[in-house]
Amino acid sequence: MSDQTNLNGKVVLVTGAGGGIGRGIAMEAARAGASVVVNDLGASLDGRRETSAAADTVVAEIEAAGGRAVANGDSVAEPDGAKAMVRQATDAFGRLDAVINNAGILRDTFFHKMTWEDFDAVVKVHLYGAFNTSRAAADIFRDQGSGSLIHMTSTSGLVGNLAQANYSAAKMGITALSKSIALDLARWNVRSNCIAPFAWSRMTANIKVDSPEQEERVNRMKEMIPEKIAPLTLFLASDDAADVTGQIFAVRNNEIFLMSQSRPVRSVHRGGDGWDITSIRDGAIPALRRSFVPLEVSADVFAWDPV
Repeated sequence: MSDQTNLNGKVVLVTGAGGGIGRGIAMEAARAGASVVVNDLGASLDGRRETSAAADTVVAEIEAAGGRAVANGDSVAEPDGAKAMVRQATDAFGRLDAVINNAGILRDTFFHKMTWEDFDAVVKVHLYGAFNTSRAAADIFRDQGSGSLIHMTSTSGLVGNLAQANYSAAKMGITALSKSIALDLARWNVRSNCIAPFAWSRMTANIKVDSPEQEERVNRMKEMIPEKIAPLTLFLASDDAADVTGQIFAVRNNEIFLMSQSRPVRSVHRGGDGWDITSIRDGAIPALRRSFVPLEVSADVFAWDPV
């Protein structure tokens, strides 16, 4: 746990902060001097039930340690809920400096078994949720000429994973949303970045284990505590990150990665009338094939033990 005060005077909204990564970020934000809005709907992992007072518990912990926090139980999936939590920040603390879009649910299943409802629910919480809170905060950030948005993405989207088409699509969409926000709001000194976190939490505890390799991967993940995600997140929320925007990071235990973003890797061209089906088959694809991205999942790319 850090005793730094890089966020003195800042107000931070953390969504999905009742447990796991969100709780770790909220606790560390308060420890670093920020006033914190702790948002948590109190839903089950799949988003179907609302049964806990997790946000109140985290607020009590922060206050017991001498910090300042308020609890919020609104849903990020609803625009009015996002507006309410942003308004609560300004009502309680007079301003808002950072929004950390961490709330999420899982409804994992293989694509041929996935229902529309399962796809819709996950995209609404992750992608629409990130839009709703960011949009609600954007006007405040513009008026004050500063602000930081930090969105949790995932290597399930950046690289790929089995049985997570809904989650992967939402998480990849968040990276594009973040980049667009960074471009559109740069003139007001508003920053937008993404983090793909590796940590053992309620979300990752749902990973399917159906092979020795998967079991080994899960055992490695259990060593990565949620609090390890907080330092980079809170750096991005601080004034020290004033020139960092439009980036995608990953955090795995003590490792920090800067992830690539899509750029051309190889090209071919043809004179005359250009390409036809046959010349593409015989010329273009053989030339491009050496740069094809293999059909991998996250564990294939991050195959070494966490540091």
